[in-house]
Amino acid sequence: MESYDAFLLLSFGGPERMEDVVPFLENVTRGRNIPRERLEEVGEHYFRFGGVSPINQQCRDLVTAIRADFADNGVGLPLYWGNRNWHPMLAETVATMARDGVRRAVAFSTSAHSSYSSHRQYLEDIQRAQDAVRDGGDTPPQIDLIRPYSDHPGFIDAFVDHTRRALDTLPEEVRGEATLLFSAHSIPTAMAAASGDPALELGPGGAYVAQLRDSARLITERVGGNHPYELVYQSRSGPPSHPWLEPDINDRLEELAKDGVRAVVVVPHGFVSDHMEIKFDLDVEAAETASRLGVHLARALAPGTHPRFVSMVRELVAERQATGAHRVGLSDLDACPRDADASRCCLPR
Repeated sequence: MESYDAFLLLSFGGPERMEDVVPFLENVTRGRNIPRERLEEVGEHYFRFGGVSPINQQCRDLVTAIRADFADNGVGLPLYWGNRNWHPMLAETVATMARDGVRRAVAFSTSAHSSYSSHRQYLEDIQRAQDAVRDGGDTPPQIDLIRPYSDHPGFIDAFVDHTRRALDTLPEEVRGEATLLFSAHSIPTAMAAASGDPALELGPGGAYVAQLRDSARLITERVGGNHPYELVYQSRSGPPSHPWLEPDINDRLEELAKDGVRAVVVVPHGFVSDHMEIKFDLDVEAAETASRLGVHLARALAPGTHPRFVSMVRELVAERQATGAHRVGLSDLDACPRDADASRCCLPR
C-alpha cells in the first residue's frame, strides 16, 4: 500500500489575458523554431475569446469538484494544481508542495490517452520540476503519475451521458441516423507509432490510436441506437511535409455530406475539458463547415466536472495507492505500464 500525503492535478495551461497569449504560445512551441508571425496567427483563436483560454477555469472547477468528492468519501489529501505551459507552472507548484512538507504525492493529468505529449511528457515535466526544487536547495516530493484512463467506466460514462444529450438536440427527423464523429488531437504519425509500451504489438498507430478506437467503440455501444461512428482528428499544427494522423474533421465532413449524411454528433473523446481547441476548432471551424454543407451538427461536452468523471479520479487514486491492485477498465487494452516502468513508455520521436 502506497502512502500519499497530497494530490496533484497536472494540466496543459492556457492564457487568461490578451498580453499572455503569445508568451503562452512561445512556451508551447519552445524549441520548434515556429516563426512569431505563425504564433500571432494561432493567437487569433485566443484573441477571438478575449485572450482567455477556458482551460484554467475548468481546472479550478475540477479541483473544486475533486475536493468536494474527496471530502464526501473520507479522502484527506490536500490538492495542488500545476501546468506545463502557463501559470500556475508545475515547478512553482512543486516548490510550494516542498515548502508545505509534502513527501509523496499522487498526480492525475488531464489527458486520458497515451502519447508522448499526453503521457510521457508529463513524467518529464515532473522530473524537471523536481530538479528545479533541488537546485533551489529543497527536497521535492516523490510524485507518482496515475496511468492513462481512456477505458475507465467513469471516463466512458461521462461521454455516454453527454453524447445522448447532444443527440437529443438534433431535429427528430435526422436524430436516429446521425453519425458519431469521435474527435481527437492529431499528432505526428511517428509519435503515434511510438506511443504505449514498446513491448506490445499495438499496430502502426501505437497506443494512442488503439485507445482512441477502443474508447470510441465503448461509448458508441453504450449510447445505443446503432449509430455509425468514425474516428477523426483536429488541431493539426505541423508542416504539410510531415505526416500527421488523418482524416481531419473538416475534410471528413465534406466527404460525409457528399455521401448524403444529414446529421453528425461530434464527440471530443480525445479531451477531458472544453478548452480552446474544442471551442475554436470544433465549435467555430467544424460548425461553420457543417453549416455550409447543410449538415446538422451537435457537439457533445467533454467530461469536465461530470460527477462520474470526478468520482473516477478518486477511484484511480485508490487504484494507484493499492500495490498490485486490479486495473479497472472496460476493455483488455492495457497499453501503458502504471508504475516506474512507465519510463520506457511513449518514447519521443
